[in-house]
Amino acid sequence: MAGPTRSQSGDGSAAHPHQPAQPSTLRQSHTPSSRPVSYVDEDDEDEDEYDMAAAAAASSSSPDRRVSEGTPLLITSSAHPGECDHGTFSPRASTPMGAQELENHIDRMQGSDDWKSWLKQRMRTKKMGDSSELAQRAGVSNDTIMYLSYYIPCLTWMRQYKLSYLQGDIVAAITMASFYLPMALSLAANLAHVSPLNGLYSFVFNPFIYAILGSSSQMVVGPEAAGSLLVGSVVKSSIDAGGLDDNDLVHTQIAGVVAGIAGAMVFIAGLARLGFLDSVLSRPFLRGFISAIGFVIAVDQLIPELGLGKLADESGVGHSSSVEKIAFILEHWEDVHRPTFAVAGGSFLVIMFFREMKRRLEPRYPSVVFVPDRFVVVVASAILCWYFEWDKSGVEILGAVKSATGTLFAFRWPFTLAHMRHIRSAMSTSFLIALLGFFESSVAAKSLGNSSIPGMELSANREMIALGVANVVGSCFMSLPAFGGYGRSKVNKTTGGKTPMSSIVLSLISLLSVLFLLPYFYFLPKPVLCSMISVVAWSLIEEAPHDIKFFVKIRGWTELGLMASIFLSTIFYSLTLGMALGVGISLLMVIKHSTRPRIQILGRIPGTQLFENAEAVPHNLEFVEGCLIVKIPEPLTFANTGELKSRLRRLELYGTPSAHPALPRIRSQDANRNIIFDIHGVTSIDGSGTQVLEELVRSYRDRGVRVFFSRMPGGKSHPVWRLMVSSGIVALCGESHFVRNVEEALQMTEYEESIEDGRSSVA
Repeated sequence: MAGPTRSQSGDGSAAHPHQPAQPSTLRQSHTPSSRPVSYVDEDDEDEDEYDMAAAAAASSSSPDRRVSEGTPLLITSSAHPGECDHGTFSPRASTPMGAQELENHIDRMQGSDDWKSWLKQRMRTKKMGDSSELAQRAGVSNDTIMYLSYYIPCLTWMRQYKLSYLQGDIVAAITMASFYLPMALSLAANLAHVSPLNGLYSFVFNPFIYAILGSSSQMVVGPEAAGSLLVGSVVKSSIDAGGLDDNDLVHTQIAGVVAGIAGAMVFIAGLARLGFLDSVLSRPFLRGFISAIGFVIAVDQLIPELGLGKLADESGVGHSSSVEKIAFILEHWEDVHRPTFAVAGGSFLVIMFFREMKRRLEPRYPSVVFVPDRFVVVVASAILCWYFEWDKSGVEILGAVKSATGTLFAFRWPFTLAHMRHIRSAMSTSFLIALLGFFESSVAAKSLGNSSIPGMELSANREMIALGVANVVGSCFMSLPAFGGYGRSKVNKTTGGKTPMSSIVLSLISLLSVLFLLPYFYFLPKPVLCSMISVVAWSLIEEAPHDIKFFVKIRGWTELGLMASIFLSTIFYSLTLGMALGVGISLLMVIKHSTRPRIQILGRIPGTQLFENAEAVPHNLEFVEGCLIVKIPEPLTFANTGELKSRLRRLELYGTPSAHPALPRIRSQDANRNIIFDIHGVTSIDGSGTQVLEELVRSYRDRGVRVFFSRMPGGKSHPVWRLMVSSGIVALCGESHFVRNVEEALQMTEYEESIEDGRSSVA
């Protein structure tokens, strides 16, 4: 509780209102001898004082006020200086636009029939209102198209498009089509177990939609190996569960449902502004899971590359784990079809040779990136297969590419009651596809750097909306899930693509391929498509040794354990277990990190009024007798206040949060007569955190401990102060115990204890 008011006489004590008349020896600082001297500086945050507010007030009252970094952009004038006690009849501050102009504006709104203006006023947010005021002050036009262009970026880049961009965009689109259209056929046929046509659909619709709504000017979306493999796992599990016909139509329906759910999840997350979710998955989880996917893909493709596909279907090993498939390959090694293995191995070596040569030559000869090596391999293999009749030698060919529905671009809404059983089985896998796809898209967009179009700024939330809409539209035509890829986007940038027009041209080329080029894919050997997927699997695995070496170097055994557990569970059991284990461990790590309170015990630097963390900075600090100074450097929520009581109790008993609770009490109860909380970092607090804090303060007051709060953020206008008032914390402590800094709190403790000593001596 607050001490009695002290009269200020002319003896010079008015400068320090809480300084006792007769200084006592209660506040003698002592220095523990066990602390070594260090010269590590702490953050400047602990040195902040409330003198800034006084300086700002003084500068605002001066007529020749200067503008600096501290000058607010939105200046609001008060009606009169000091606190207001006029109630209803208090004078009001003038509005920025003027009272008469505001009244005229209201009259126009009430008497006008212009519903567009009325709707625009209802749609305006507080941030848009502040932006409007800033635009008026800066003399910038503030029209509706400016806000509309932010949410629909094509309105920005289309207005700035130049004919000089067109050549680069067309060349980039043709180059990407030569690389990735054959890849889309491979992903659909070999990983997703759907018609190859559905892989091409992913390049027909998704890049076009993303070019309209996406905020990254050079990123190109399309199907990826990991997402296609996960789609294939859902297709397999749904067929194995029984009750469904094993045909292309059912497979494509399941693929459309998976893509639709993944797109809907990303779209809803974007509306809910959950763009921060790309930080949930840790780097070890992603590296372990992606490496496991690469290993699974390589083993899966090895069976058809060896010509053992029919034998694997007969034995039922196609739905087994990777380890069981390796055992199957070793067991039937003598049954390998040599022509199939020769075609697959030769195409794999040719693609890897060109890939390595382009990597080595690109720094010296940048134009080498234009060489369409995979397109050449596809065309050459199809011609050789037709000429030498490899299909008659037992080499499987792609054959006629037909739509599973019987017609091209058949529209089927994925979210129907008839597809409910597919939706239930695909929910968890679709969530992982959405999360991995958004993460890879985010990495690709950030790696591309700043946009070449002025006014297009990258936004994670708008990226989610664009990717979600693109996948929902594509799922209506049963395409594969499509997200941004770093390799594809880098090819787009290095081959001259500057704007999203390259994605639109890529969609047009894909459309023409579906309409006119499908018959030319007839003699394309399937082993060549498998070898292209094996190259992708190699690229997924080849970065793992670098990460493993790095974590071994820094002794990151936790990260290595996470990578190993995900990798081994995936290859020994299934993708589902590896996915669940990895996401579960990552979420537990996030929860553990967010629920751990980071309170600190502070000590004074000798000869100063600065206080530092006694645990992180082991200076030769001074500890004030009878006072426990605790800093709470973070907002208080239901997540991090669960252990707040126990950790504060540990500070009371031992003076450090790192002591083991089995130790007997080290600090005496008399050392905790005063608890001072430095709450400058508590910028927000929720209901649960307020309740826990109120219980702590009440417990201290019941034991006769004085409680002080220093450096309240924002003053009495801050929501934290209002919560403390409404919860009764201010009444328990006394409003005078909310002070500007720790030093003032120490003066108040000395003053109040001197008053109590005086009363006890009189008694």
